Amino acid sequence: MNKTMLKKYARLIVRVGANVQRGSRVVVYADVERADLAAEVVRDAYRCGASHVAVEWSHDEITRMHYTHRMTDVMTEIPRWEKEKMKDMAERLPCRIYIESSDPDLLRGISQEKIRAVRAVRVKTFKPYRDQMDNRHAWTIAAAPSKAWAKKIFPDLTPGNAVEKLWDAILKSVHVSADTDPVKEWEKINDAFKAKCDWLNKNAFTAMEYTSSNGTNFSVELIPGVLWMGGGEAFLNGHFFNPNLPTEEIFTSPKAGAASGTLVSTKPLSYSGQLIENFSITFAQGKAVSWTAEQGKEMLDQLLGMDEGAKMLGELALVPKTSPINQSGILFYNTLFDENASCHVALGSGFTNLYPGFEHLTRAELTERGINDSLIHVDFMIGADDLTVTGIRADGTRVKVFEHGDWAESMLAEL
Repeated sequence: MNKTMLKKYARLIVRVGANVQRGSRVVVYADVERADLAAEVVRDAYRCGASHVAVEWSHDEITRMHYTHRMTDVMTEIPRWEKEKMKDMAERLPCRIYIESSDPDLLRGISQEKIRAVRAVRVKTFKPYRDQMDNRHAWTIAAAPSKAWAKKIFPDLTPGNAVEKLWDAILKSVHVSADTDPVKEWEKINDAFKAKCDWLNKNAFTAMEYTSSNGTNFSVELIPGVLWMGGGEAFLNGHFFNPNLPTEEIFTSPKAGAASGTLVSTKPLSYSGQLIENFSITFAQGKAVSWTAEQGKEMLDQLLGMDEGAKMLGELALVPKTSPINQSGILFYNTLFDENASCHVALGSGFTNLYPGFEHLTRAELTERGINDSLIHVDFMIGADDLTVTGIRADGTRVKVFEHGDWAESMLAEL
């Protein structure tokens, strides 16, 4: 990777992603294979005036060793130091920067029961701290290639060439190039997101319908007043940041327990190091009641059985088929990218900050108002070339939002 480009990317992650401020405390999560990018992120964070930058290192091979050799009862014991670290983080509220590079097949062949047990305990243990941090700290997820991930996408290339090709795809997806300033590019991108969000919020839809020839035939109610959001977001104190680099989605949280019909996946879902492929989920009275999958059915069973909220939706996201990530023709086997190539929904927890006045309400009160709560939040892709999405207003008026897998022309004409 060209050093200049690496520095540009790090600058984007720090200044647009987390928007690190003078005096900020920062935590960077990275695999040791991507120490080069992590070092540039740390360097730029200090240039922005960060008071302290810590790095939490990981290593795919060692992670797999843990799952292979440790007993389940050992892996489900959460040491006190981990809890204390999360407690401290919930109190200090550092900016958190995640550099995603994991192998999509990291845990292939590992006992599904062990994976489920470990994940369930860890998610349940740390959820109170995450809820405490929710909407109170800046965070961002960006990506960088690992050899294993690159080879998964480009199996016919040498490891070195595969990594370079994946680097090229990642940088294009986040608008980093030799002749542009990505920070300024993202100002334009966020302006475009705002225009579409304003249109959706002005229409105040009470329900959305999805249809496609692949079998998707689905409807879901929306919560009155809940916002659509996309691109960057801001805290009540005005701190603006971009949680996902890249991002092409505009999203909302639907009303929990108010969905019916079938959603058919259009891309594989990588979950806990396993792939779930060619699956569909049918909803009745707001909850998933049946599902099928050609691959990874057991993992899908576990995901939907995590808790009652896992069977309901926490997100609807609109992504046009003209998304640069979709146009690249690359299947990334990574939700950060694949969700931004396709319209998607998420099983599990919804976004509390989309509810106006959320800061004055408890999590339980927001749940009562329809924002789903769960131990999980897992996106899966449903976008198709012929997908139609229709918004329904309170008076019954039907408005095309998406047509032929893209924003409806009538909608774009109003922007």
